[in-house]
Amino acid sequence: MSLNIVLVEPEIPQNTGNIIRTCAATGSTLHLIKPLGFSLDDKHLKRSGLDYWDIANIQYYNSFEELQAKYPEGKFFFSTTKADKNHSEVDYGDGCFIVFGKETKGLPESLLKENKEGCIRVPMLNIEKARSLNLSNAVAIVAYEALRQLGYPDLR
Repeated sequence: MSLNIVLVEPEIPQNTGNIIRTCAATGSTLHLIKPLGFSLDDKHLKRSGLDYWDIANIQYYNSFEELQAKYPEGKFFFSTTKADKNHSEVDYGDGCFIVFGKETKGLPESLLKENKEGCIRVPMLNIEKARSLNLSNAVAIVAYEALRQLGYPDLR
């Protein structure tokens, strides 16, 4: 059983470091779509990921299309504040991909329009000031729902 987390052009190294740690601790594969908003040598990225780098499975791509071409049969979900469905209202399935956008803009509108049925959101207050959750928190919330549905494979 496996879970795939995809970050499209992440900008903040601390968030990505935290997500690396979450992926490593859950056995999930992290797919990073370039350009990244930081260097992979960034000390904040390394500090956030702690000593989980050696057990993390991280794959790098130059575009989202490159990832899709590698996994043409993949089941993709797109996390966005603009979705109608809650993250807990879908069936994730083994090997699915959960896609998250950059911290400042989210996922591109074109990608969301092309994949409307696969769009999900984490519920939150419907007020202007509460625009979105922190990226690493959103990844953890959705990843653990997917893992719960899968029966927490290989987790103690």
